[in-house]
Amino acid sequence: MTVRRANRHPRTCPASLAIFLLILTVQLVKTASEYDPYKILGVSRSASQTEIKKAYKTLAKEWHPDKNKDPKAEDMFIKVSKSYEILSNEERRSNFDRYGQMDENQPFGQSQHHGFRGFHNSFYFDESFFHFPRSRDFADSKYLLHHAQFNSDILPDSHKRPYLIKATSEWCFACIHIEPVWKETVQELEPLGVGIGIVDLGYERRLANQLGAHRVPSIIGLVNGRVTFFNQAVVREHLRQFIEDLLPQKLVEKITDDNYLGFLDSWHAENKPSVLLFDQVPVVPLLYKLTAFAFRDYVRFGYVDQGDTHNTRLLRQFNINTYAPTMLLFKEDTEKPVDIIQARGMKRQIMDEFVSNNKFLQVPRLVNQQLFDELCPVKQFHRRRKYCVLLITGEDQAFLPGNKAFLDFATANRKEVLRFAYVYQRQQQPLCQALLHNQAAHSPQVVILERRSQAGKALYRSVSGGWNGSEEDKYRLHEQLELLQKDPTYLSSDATLPELNNEMAPMFIIQWMNAAYDYILQIYDDLLYSNWREMMPILSLIFSALFILFGTVIIQAFSEPGESKPQKPKPKEQPQSEDDASSRASTSSRPPKKDFVEVTELTDITYTSNLVKLRPGHINVVLVLTNASKTALLRKFAKEVFSFSGTQTLHFSFLNADKHRHWMASLLRSTSDAMQSEGYSDEDEESLDYSGHVLALNGHKKYFCLFRPVFTGDDPNDSSSETSFSSDSRRKSRSRSRSSSHSRSRSHSREDGAVPRRGSSRATSIEVHHKLDRLGLWMERLMEGTLPRLRVPAWPFLNESTNNPSTES
Repeated sequence: MTVRRANRHPRTCPASLAIFLLILTVQLVKTASEYDPYKILGVSRSASQTEIKKAYKTLAKEWHPDKNKDPKAEDMFIKVSKSYEILSNEERRSNFDRYGQMDENQPFGQSQHHGFRGFHNSFYFDESFFHFPRSRDFADSKYLLHHAQFNSDILPDSHKRPYLIKATSEWCFACIHIEPVWKETVQELEPLGVGIGIVDLGYERRLANQLGAHRVPSIIGLVNGRVTFFNQAVVREHLRQFIEDLLPQKLVEKITDDNYLGFLDSWHAENKPSVLLFDQVPVVPLLYKLTAFAFRDYVRFGYVDQGDTHNTRLLRQFNINTYAPTMLLFKEDTEKPVDIIQARGMKRQIMDEFVSNNKFLQVPRLVNQQLFDELCPVKQFHRRRKYCVLLITGEDQAFLPGNKAFLDFATANRKEVLRFAYVYQRQQQPLCQALLHNQAAHSPQVVILERRSQAGKALYRSVSGGWNGSEEDKYRLHEQLELLQKDPTYLSSDATLPELNNEMAPMFIIQWMNAAYDYILQIYDDLLYSNWREMMPILSLIFSALFILFGTVIIQAFSEPGESKPQKPKPKEQPQSEDDASSRASTSSRPPKKDFVEVTELTDITYTSNLVKLRPGHINVVLVLTNASKTALLRKFAKEVFSFSGTQTLHFSFLNADKHRHWMASLLRSTSDAMQSEGYSDEDEESLDYSGHVLALNGHKKYFCLFRPVFTGDDPNDSSSETSFSSDSRRKSRSRSRSSSHSRSRSHSREDGAVPRRGSSRATSIEVHHKLDRLGLWMERLMEGTLPRLRVPAWPFLNESTNNPSTES
């Protein structure tokens, strides 16, 4: 009975558990199938993007928690937002239509927001199943970033204001702990002008990879397109300091009684207005730094601490009220500001409007194309027509009175349609030549122009009489400006203006140093905070360079001393006996240098892989040598074939004829009848010296090309043998021309692969260092495919004890 009861429970419990899991699975799958973004937005599956967007806007207004007090409003608003995120992206929408999938990074057939994922992945419950708090508040939806939006809008805008970006996900429980601090920081920094962004790793995997955010939560700073990770405790003060440290240094200059005159007088060199902020705090406020960062290309900023005793003269001169922050803006006149604002609660919007209305001097100097485009925009329609009154002058002291008179005229004739500017002829020669018809201006000239197209087309008219700043010149210029406003056709000349030179561009070495400094600083931060994922490519590059460096040093340390020195050519090589060469080769414990050409020996082990079973299309170039000629022939062989060693289909080997003396004879016997017509016998073949012969073996197609040593006439001590060799070669050439349909030259016939004739002893009389003189030309013909091919039925065995040839392919 005990045994039966023990067996009954294991049968009943698994059955009950299986039923429970089946019911739960059906419910979860049913819940997942009920989630349909088309139904939530109330659109059909064939709806266009315009209809989807319109439905989303209507429902978002209806269910926004700030306007709808229904308890279900927040959940409905989130569902509407998620549905729009799915259907507004074509890839996500396509995945949902095909597989019911809601995330482009999730495997097909699985839903991110609803529970069941399959038995092999266990169960996954939606957060509403346990009523967990959400990691992303509905108010964060306006900060969500997308990959395309980030690259088109956020990255360019980061050159004007810094961005604070949070990387999070829906199931990030650690994100819940930093959420209160994040909200307080956003409420503090966003009104100051800091951009806020949120990246959901579940939806924007591409953007997360681009930012390098591989874990959540992560806080990222973005300034000037550069990404920096926040690595301190998430405290509001730390986040504020993090943003302040990301800004470039020396955005705002500290001004005192000692340096304020130099700061205001620098408008001429900097070509920018100057702004002075007076406040009671000793440090520069972050709001002022952010404003300076946004307008750093147009205006110079200085800060005056009103509580500092070294600023009493400055406060007294400009009659500054010490009870409220004050901003003064100066242009060419350093004694009197052109604009002033004073407020107890200085707002970013007020400061931006104040600076943007005074971005340029009264008469700025054209120093780059961007400034020219903003001062003198291209005409779009009649109401936005702008005329640019341009003074072409010089930099010397003699031109200062005329420049000052032009500034006075521009100050007295300020109109919306007129923009006054001046340009140095030496700095902007292409522009001046286009307006002055390639004539150098010995005196300043005034040109009135109107730009008509972005391609540089402009209408212009030069003011007659030049410009020296006299009252007559001012009257004449004023008269012509009046005529221009009455009759726009007054500008009778046209020209295509070139792009202006950038006079303010830093030198290349300075740009390189700044880029190197930023790069080193980024590496230091990554090493300090162990950001190894981003550091792996850099570390891999460093270790690869070190490995190559130390590997080269080690190879040189263990190489022979004579190998590192260049070989000097000898005018004459003394003949040596065969015994001396053999003894010297046997005493050498290291193979000779091959000029980095890998040459392997054909042995019983390597013969099958390097010849018999060579891959189709590959050729093995084999040098035949002996113990006596091994050192000299290998060195010469490596030099001759060095230029062909980069070819992937060529392999280089050598065969020792002293070890395998029967292989060459067996190979020649197995060729066609053309070989037998030369009258070989077994005794002749065994006695021939094949050292210096080179064979190009195609193991797959079973053919080879043959090179035999050729005398080139370089041996001055063998004139008699040269004559006999020439006559012998002429005989061979005539015999070949009679047996073939085309003739070749004498040198070519020797390279074509003709085997040595019986009774010819010249091959053994050629010096070893001359045997491969023609190998380079032969290799060129091998690569061209013009060498004759000698077919063999099968490759002979390398082992001389084997009598039957190899039949392997």
